[in-house]
Amino acid sequence: MTKGNYDHAAVESHWQSAWDDANAYRTPDDPADLTYVLGMYPYPSGKLHMGHVRNYTITDAYARYRRMRGDDVLHPMGWDAFGLPAENAAKERDTNPRDWTYDCIETMREQMESMGFGYDWDREITTCDPEYYQWNQYFFREFYNSGIVERRDADVNWCPSCETVLADEQVEGEAELCWRCDTAVEQRELAQWFLKITEWADELVDDIDRLEGWPNNVTQMQRNWIGRQYGTLLPFEIDGYGTIEAFTTRADTIYGATFFAVATDHPIADELRTENAAIETFITDEADPDGDEPNGVSTGLTATNPVTGDEIPVYIADFVLSDVGTGALMGVPAHDERDHAFATAMDIDIIPVVAPESTDSNDSTSIPPDISDTAYTDDGVLVNSGQYTGLDSETAREKITADTTGAELDTQYRLRDWGISRQRYWGTPIPVVYCEECGPVLVPEKDLPVELPPFINTTGNPLEAATDWKETNCPECGAAATRETDTMDTFVDSSWYFLRYVSPDIETEPFDIERTNQWMPVDQYVGGIEHAVMHLLYSRFFTKVLAKNDDLAVTEPFENLLAQGMVQLDGEKMSKSKGNTVSPQRIVEEYGADTARLFMMQAAQPERDFDWSEEGVRSTNQLLTQLIELADVIADINVDRAVLENHDAVTQPSISNTETTLTNERTPIASYVDTEIDAAVAIATQEYDELSFSVALREARDLVQTLRQYRNYTTPHVDTYRHGLETVIRLLAPVAPHITEELYSALDHDGFMTDASWPQTDVDRDIVTKRRALVEDTREDVRQIITVADIDDPKTITIVVSPAWKYTALETAIESDADNLIAELMQNPTIREQGDAAADYGQQLQTEREALATTLPPEREYEMLRAATWLIEREFDAPVNIIHAEDAPAAVARQAEPGRPAIDIDE
Repeated sequence: MTKGNYDHAAVESHWQSAWDDANAYRTPDDPADLTYVLGMYPYPSGKLHMGHVRNYTITDAYARYRRMRGDDVLHPMGWDAFGLPAENAAKERDTNPRDWTYDCIETMREQMESMGFGYDWDREITTCDPEYYQWNQYFFREFYNSGIVERRDADVNWCPSCETVLADEQVEGEAELCWRCDTAVEQRELAQWFLKITEWADELVDDIDRLEGWPNNVTQMQRNWIGRQYGTLLPFEIDGYGTIEAFTTRADTIYGATFFAVATDHPIADELRTENAAIETFITDEADPDGDEPNGVSTGLTATNPVTGDEIPVYIADFVLSDVGTGALMGVPAHDERDHAFATAMDIDIIPVVAPESTDSNDSTSIPPDISDTAYTDDGVLVNSGQYTGLDSETAREKITADTTGAELDTQYRLRDWGISRQRYWGTPIPVVYCEECGPVLVPEKDLPVELPPFINTTGNPLEAATDWKETNCPECGAAATRETDTMDTFVDSSWYFLRYVSPDIETEPFDIERTNQWMPVDQYVGGIEHAVMHLLYSRFFTKVLAKNDDLAVTEPFENLLAQGMVQLDGEKMSKSKGNTVSPQRIVEEYGADTARLFMMQAAQPERDFDWSEEGVRSTNQLLTQLIELADVIADINVDRAVLENHDAVTQPSISNTETTLTNERTPIASYVDTEIDAAVAIATQEYDELSFSVALREARDLVQTLRQYRNYTTPHVDTYRHGLETVIRLLAPVAPHITEELYSALDHDGFMTDASWPQTDVDRDIVTKRRALVEDTREDVRQIITVADIDDPKTITIVVSPAWKYTALETAIESDADNLIAELMQNPTIREQGDAAADYGQQLQTEREALATTLPPEREYEMLRAATWLIEREFDAPVNIIHAEDAPAAVARQAEPGRPAIDIDE
């Protein structure tokens, strides 16, 4: 590799082979300072897409960073290999899902290796291997014996295109479409196997508060999906139908109930539709639960309000859902927006019964809110509510529930049990046989795994056609029996795979409990937000069950979660169907893996969407070229300290045999560069800790530019220059591992970059921020003066640091809470003796008091400006003098303030 001639293909191939030969990313057998970093494993669809590359670059960068910080890191990879897409692809190609899946895995593994991802491939798992899915069957048995598995007839979501059942979480959007193929989902009644996740609903929702390292939007999605609500069951009497309970969280609004409504599939609706054509038409043709406006039809029935005794009309309404609450509700249009819209459309009375609390301490009367256009939905004080008038909402809810015959407190959930039965071939066989004498019988543990038979290309469920496989004997009585032909939802596979990575070689258990308790929980998990209420919820459920049943020491699987944003093109998500994809392989071939990785990581914070840009890729590639040019100055050089001690400068041969001069003389410019090196380390380290890669990489990029400016402006100090180069290489190493490994080796280091130590500094970030602001603000002020004064050729630029008394005054103003700041300032003799200048500055501080901030101390400010003089001289091609206020003309010195020196330019 020579300057300006970076053969990325050769460099990347060389180091990938070297890492592989050395097993560089193998997890230690006896780890200390453990860090478990994991990206959600991919479905082997054939090729990596940019979303994969971004996800796995994030985890790879963080894993490499933690290794450089001295941690032993577990960073594995595997394959979510079961699923309907492989089955469909096999049918289309007249092959079988196994061959298709393993071909895809081979392709994607090669692509991952070409990206330089540092995985411990010894821990690779593939969920379609019997060695893996036997443990799905093991857990099914265990959960069954614990009472968590149940088979029952149930109304299920059925996708007619995929010909299989979907969990509620797999039905998307208001249109209720299949998550895989966007087909409208139907309802069917089938015998299904369920995992009773609802029994864990309270623990799942309560423990969300423990997920401090998870994004708020994900935890809120889980809260909403579990949907726990505390409220009251109120009994309404309907002639001919007896007591119908309605669940409400707002029993305090019962006096405002002016209608009652049931779902379109409620038993009342089922009976009435056979008798009433208008009701049948509404249910069949007009009801639209996903519509913008609530709609309904009158039944002609009335319900008796259990508190007031009033008779209110009963409606069948499309906004009432049978799986929410009881499928029936009391309508309170004054205090619910949906009820308000329905009542307005149906010309139903709207009666306010809750009012805002009076803000007048002398008047306890609450005025009913104006509900003519919108409902009042907050708690408040009851009005128009009989004996409960005047009570606050919370108290009223308690008393109304206690006083009403048949009413009771109740907790309702949106969460439903997890139906895991799928009528497809390519999944884990459910380990059950059906015997006429014994009924459903579990396959004994010694007979696991129940392996899939050869694929049969047929419509419907291929396992139904696998006659030889399906016919078996009952494990209990030995009679003829048939196997269960449903397979498990593939989310079972992913609900515990992170445990298997810890000990994938173990044959007698799903995971080694001692090693698992050592590594778990996953320290950093990365994946798409689309898994917030499926995979992530199910993984939490599995972990809690295993903690109870199998001595797992953790009850939450993932300590920190990052939901990465999408890679877009022209503002739209990349998609094969849209034809707007960018091939990762093309980018690797044209620019190199390091360029692709670095561009994606510096383009945006990991959780944000960003647009792919060829211009950005080229710019990133140019940065790597500039880094190579910097290294070309001293790479492969063992500096002779004796020579440097005897000569101000030495000529060093470089990789490309050009000549570059380095010096042993340390100047203020070198001091400035040293401060920038420390600043970059301080900021980048904190940002890497927080996975804010774009900020960390900006520091590395800016340091590259600082070193280039330094080299081009003067003869660099050898130690400072080399220190800067070494630091840049380390800061970039987690994201651009190949080129930094090459340069690390060229700088005569032994071992791999991934094992190098992370740079250290004790610099305070706040000081860095103030110093940089001082330098940049000063440069901007010089620019502005030159522009406004129209100075073409400045002769000298004098920068005057503020007098010490102003720093004292500023510090006093920040710390003071006195009303009369000027009076307090004048108590200081040093400030008081400044006379009118002190009074004027004090008035300025008084005016700007809320926005005041501390600055660097005066001597530190002076030193920093002196060290940065070269940047100003370089930009404006004029000598720069940094002086104290006492050495400047009074008129100029008067303008100097802390953090904002005065500037005098001689034309």
